Amino acid sequence: MNLPPNSLASLQDHLDAITARTRSLVPADRLAVGERAVEELFLTGIEDRILPAGSDFPPFQLRDSSGRLVSSADLLAMGPLVVKFFRGRWCPYCVTELEAWRDLYGHLRHRGALLVAISPETQRQSDFAVQQHNIPFPLLHDPESNFAAQLGLRYTTPEYHQHYLKSILVNLPFLNGEPSWRLPIPATFVVSQAGKVLFAEAHADFRVRPEPADVLRVLDSL
Repeated sequence: MNLPPNSLASLQDHLDAITARTRSLVPADRLAVGERAVEELFLTGIEDRILPAGSDFPPFQLRDSSGRLVSSADLLAMGPLVVKFFRGRWCPYCVTELEAWRDLYGHLRHRGALLVAISPETQRQSDFAVQQHNIPFPLLHDPESNFAAQLGLRYTTPEYHQHYLKSILVNLPFLNGEPSWRLPIPATFVVSQAGKVLFAEAHADFRVRPEPADVLRVLDSL
């Protein structure tokens, strides 16, 4: 399916606009907390350890926002699969990305593909996101980001950043239903029906996400 000109506005442009607004509103000393956390996470080399293209994608069984068990094997039996990892509905970058894929979901389905988005948030929080943002694809609960860990995506929020998040009312133990403060770095995978990773991209900087157009081009090549 060919898309008309300008039908795929740059997701990163929208995310950069969020960053610009944040920098205009938040004092520099508070911004520095998040900048430090991003830089330290990047220096761990986590981006270099994610499951690469060409690998076998590990199977999963995770529950959606209604509590239904969703199996990767069942999904792949119906078509190629786009798998997105996001931090949670509390993250405006994640919500913007989910809404971008909501608006493009028809184009993805026209290509015969399915999409799921995975976070450590509880089913209740995922249900809030589905209802509030009209998400048409499953939001799956990954307890303690254990499945994300299999793909090299999991990290633990440092203590100084935990204090900052709590100061802005982001209480991950409450939102995720467990006390670890573990999160996935945002990531996108495209998986063939044979279970092979065709596309893999993840960023330590949560403000950066792959463009949907790049993912759709991979699906067009199948």
